[in-house]
Amino acid sequence: MAATQKTITPIDGSIYVTRPLAGSTRIATALAQARKAQAAWKQAPLAERAAILGKAVSAFVARKDEIAEEITWQIGRPISQSPGEVRGFEERARYMIGIAAEALADITPDGKPGFTRFIRREPLGVAFIVAPWNYPYLTSVNAVIPALMAGNAVILKHSAQTPLCSERFAQSFKAAGLPSGLFQYLHLSHEHTLRLIGADGIDYVAFTGSVEGGHAVTAAASKRFAGLGLELGGCDPAYVRPDADLAHAVENLVDGAFFNSGQSCCGIQRIYVHADVHKKFLDGFVDLTQRYKLGDPRDKDINLGPVVRASAADTIRRQIAASVREGAKALIDPKHFTANKNGTAYLAPQVLQVSNAKNSILQQECFGPVVGIMRVRNDAEAIRLMNDSPYGLTASVWTADETVAKTLGAQVETGTWFMNRCDYLDPALAWTGIKDSGRGVSLSRIGYEQLTRPKSFHLRTHL
Repeated sequence: MAATQKTITPIDGSIYVTRPLAGSTRIATALAQARKAQAAWKQAPLAERAAILGKAVSAFVARKDEIAEEITWQIGRPISQSPGEVRGFEERARYMIGIAAEALADITPDGKPGFTRFIRREPLGVAFIVAPWNYPYLTSVNAVIPALMAGNAVILKHSAQTPLCSERFAQSFKAAGLPSGLFQYLHLSHEHTLRLIGADGIDYVAFTGSVEGGHAVTAAASKRFAGLGLELGGCDPAYVRPDADLAHAVENLVDGAFFNSGQSCCGIQRIYVHADVHKKFLDGFVDLTQRYKLGDPRDKDINLGPVVRASAADTIRRQIAASVREGAKALIDPKHFTANKNGTAYLAPQVLQVSNAKNSILQQECFGPVVGIMRVRNDAEAIRLMNDSPYGLTASVWTADETVAKTLGAQVETGTWFMNRCDYLDPALAWTGIKDSGRGVSLSRIGYEQLTRPKSFHLRTHL
């Protein structure tokens, strides 16, 4: 009997989905089918690819209500928020389809008499995409759609927490008439996932997950020269300057810290606030946090659902306790949130007032509804503390001065720098991280460079 994986919903701890895991034979068949299909697909005109993938996006969006409900059941995100992932999926997919012709166009250098010269971007072959559970569609669409648009085949492996997501991709592609074998999904064990990463026939691996997972993926791929894109962890900072619109900053930073129960690699975990506005900001932040509603995510009035599993909630509670032992002050009484209960995935949000920059809540990723807030004296101190981290995914400044924002942004070690917003991906901009937050790029025109290889044509036309 084939091994199975079980998806436990954080809503009530019951089994929501059970799926068989693919074995060696199924994996080998999928890879062979992908390579065969890709050989024909790379010859298809770009307009044909765009038409099929555009139909697939429409088919996906047509099921938005069902898909949003499944997201809520699989990961516990409030139903008031889950539809946003479908909207984000469509925005990114249509953008990447729309820019493909320009991004993949031949590059022609200045003319040289007697020669025709150009650089053409060719597909890599088969892309293996390993997607996480926290934003199952938004993370995977970054690679799935552009990989196919560039002429590659795709094998998708979703988290065991969100197996229905890869199946919804497959249904949409089938409805759109995508040729068989070009997109496939596999439910895999960790062992088989790593084995496939290192297999002959895989030309690119896109992995989104933990730093530990990134090291495992890198090791699995180390004996081959396949391309590798890694989006890993984060402990993203924000800096609130004295000229910031505090009401706007409080509202958006609370959302940036607690949306999706803080389970976002680019969510806000540490906030540095200028001394002149520290107390007012802190009071406003605590007040708004206390107005959040924790509970059953199927309730439309709830804006804070459970974290992904009870064991994750236990881990987060231990991280909070460790931070408090190190001197942080917990400003939220968990009893204020009646749904908070030990032994379940329901966890109250926490705001920690921190005075020591080395406090663990400011140094280690905490994938939950927890934020540390620290007072700083000036811009220079804020920059130094923002850079004092092994991570570098996003960072933000809250200020009325765009010139200052640009100046500070040039000094902060991060993949994306925001002014007066956070926790957002613009598909027109490169999504990338530095340090332990990963390597490689998705989205934007640059994202297509990850999924293709340059081939130079040097033709002597006159002898």
